[in-house]
Amino acid sequence: MRTAAILGASGYTGAELVRLIATHPGLRIGALTADRKAGSEMRDVFPHLTHLDLPALTRIEDVDFARIDLVFCALPHATTQEVVAELPRDLKVVDLSADFRLEDPAVYERWYGHAHHALALQAEAVYGLTEFYRDRIAPARLVAGTGCNAATGMYAVLPLLADRVIDPDEIIIDLATGVSGAGRSPKEGSLYAEVAEGFHAYNVAAHRHLAEFDQEFSKAAGRSVTCTFTPHLAPQNRGILATVYVRGEAAEIHASLARRYAAEPFLHVLPMGRTPQTRHVRGSNHCHIGVVADRRAGRTMVFAALDNLVKGASGQALQNANLMLGLPETQGLDAAPLFP
Repeated sequence: MRTAAILGASGYTGAELVRLIATHPGLRIGALTADRKAGSEMRDVFPHLTHLDLPALTRIEDVDFARIDLVFCALPHATTQEVVAELPRDLKVVDLSADFRLEDPAVYERWYGHAHHALALQAEAVYGLTEFYRDRIAPARLVAGTGCNAATGMYAVLPLLADRVIDPDEIIIDLATGVSGAGRSPKEGSLYAEVAEGFHAYNVAAHRHLAEFDQEFSKAAGRSVTCTFTPHLAPQNRGILATVYVRGEAAEIHASLARRYAAEPFLHVLPMGRTPQTRHVRGSNHCHIGVVADRRAGRTMVFAALDNLVKGASGQALQNANLMLGLPETQGLDAAPLFP
């Protein structure tokens, strides 16, 4: 039995980690932190976890890391760099924030508006898109979880770039995401009255996950790739649906995706012409991918749906942690999606 600490356990991704680890046969929770709610019980912060026997929330500086094998950092962006820098070097770390996702510190500074504060750690961080980097993730000390929007688009596109079956200069990603992607902190734009009964684009041409697309698409294609990406806020709690428009033949695209993901336990390519739905992956670590030929010859639409809090964040983090700890990759992640 290995022991994990969750730093930032009072947020949505922290709570999801607790929920997933609760049924994990090889991992237990040894510490939970939440600075503003230190001293509280997890059941008081998240009543749906009342049935679990969990340690009380505490401050990071009060955790005995000598008893911990791996740390999940579910902290706000721009805070994790300094926290990880102070952790014991023998600890394995899975970061769910954006702090270590971008390999080039200059690119990070351009997109996030400040210099990177842990350059030595950035140099050793491994990008946490499990299905594409598992060989590097397994021996890593620090793994940087992907953005949830970024992961959704990458699952639809990366094999196609690697197999050269689409035009790298014609990739358009329209994506709709649930409100929980904005986190649990109170924000005017996340209020029920601001979100319900509406649908709108946000961070148009400026979303920070664009930097991840640029980084990973360019590596897959072996050349510079700049895509178009527009996120939309959907009036739902969970789920992401990406619609990707590409130039390429639908049959070749479907074959490429089916071949690449044939052995993957969580990535499922639907029969040609079928499209995925967020309700069919809700609460799970699964991602459904669909391919539909456009009415115009040589144009294709690729769809991907996943749960932003699970496969897009905490489930992916646990999948990576399993690899890092030498545990079966799917442990704690076998639950079927919740339906209806």
